[in-house]
Amino acid sequence: MPYDSSLDEQLFSQSWEDEGGKIVVSIHSYNKGPKKLQIAREIKDRMGNAAFAKLGRLSKEEIRGILPLIQEAIAIM
Repeated sequence: MPYDSSLDEQLFSQSWEDEGGKIVVSIHSYNKGPKKLQIAREIKDRMGNAAFAKLGRLSKEEIRGILPLIQEAIAIM
């Protein structure tokens, strides 16, 4: 069965931003299935438009920024 975006429900989304872009912490449930945490990085391209990038490694500042968001997301799960 192929992925159907209409079945993907976003239950929570918060972001932490700095000068380089933002990290988005969200919870999704696909087809009423288990709630799952997603962490994504968005950076700004040369034109200033947001683009998704590989999350990769996090700095201590980034971890401190998103940790409260992760804890809030856990409470919803």
